[in-house]
Amino acid sequence: MKKIHVGFLLSYDYDKLKKSIPPVYQDADAIFIAMDHKSRTWSGETFEVDPAFFEWLEAFDVDNKIQLYKDDFYDSNLIAIENDNRERHMLSLKMGIGNWLVQVDSDEYFVDFAKYVKELRRFDSYLDNPEKKNIQIAAYLINMYKYTDNGVLFIKEPTRGIMATNFPNYKVARNTRKRIVYTQNILLHESIARDEAELVLKLDNWGHNIEVQNKESFLEKWRTTNKFNYKERENFFYIEPEKWKHLEFCEGNTIEEIRKNINLDGIMPSKFFIAKKNFGQYFKHLFK
Repeated sequence: MKKIHVGFLLSYDYDKLKKSIPPVYQDADAIFIAMDHKSRTWSGETFEVDPAFFEWLEAFDVDNKIQLYKDDFYDSNLIAIENDNRERHMLSLKMGIGNWLVQVDSDEYFVDFAKYVKELRRFDSYLDNPEKKNIQIAAYLINMYKYTDNGVLFIKEPTRGIMATNFPNYKVARNTRKRIVYTQNILLHESIARDEAELVLKLDNWGHNIEVQNKESFLEKWRTTNKFNYKERENFFYIEPEKWKHLEFCEGNTIEEIRKNINLDGIMPSKFFIAKKNFGQYFKHLFK
């Protein structure tokens, strides 16, 4: 016990796992990939996986850390976000209570997972009787909006990403609504930076599918925003547009190039900001 267990969800964008698994592989004790046994999304649509993906997975897994976990993850009586919660809970139970339960989405890429693991290890005592002292360890996501003109447009302000917990009592996706510990760690989140067909598929099948308002208006803005006009526009989020106020541009056509070119020091929240957030979280949950 007290291992670093990392879970992934395999669905319609499974090919992105080729980019999200490698950054965590070395420092994970075990990796679990959840896949619906009938290849269904949370909305009940079916998808196909190219057999070449599983060949890649087997060849990549040189240390035999990866387990493919197939189960019945779709319940027709539930909406997409409820199936999202359910699958994440089942996956975490498979990963094993008493370990750090890290869940990374297929389009999220850790910049320095070893650094994040060091943060987790500071709280190993919380793995003893975790149900009584539920805690979550967060990082920050750089949300990528659109690939354009030999680079990528991304949201100027990073957002919180709850990546790990000691007890998976999930309420909304990965959030248990218990105490959060914020850390100075970054992930690149490809989010809606994908081609239009992939984006529409995501909007129709992910956990937030019924929350997206004015999809056609959102897509039209996404189609027409580019390197030359993004500074003239604002409000880019797909649910409440003002939550993604402004965009920035970074050169690079691959995740590796973007990781090298993006100004992480200018994006990362300060140590003072992190300390203030953690102080607030500590007292907020002190007597709960």
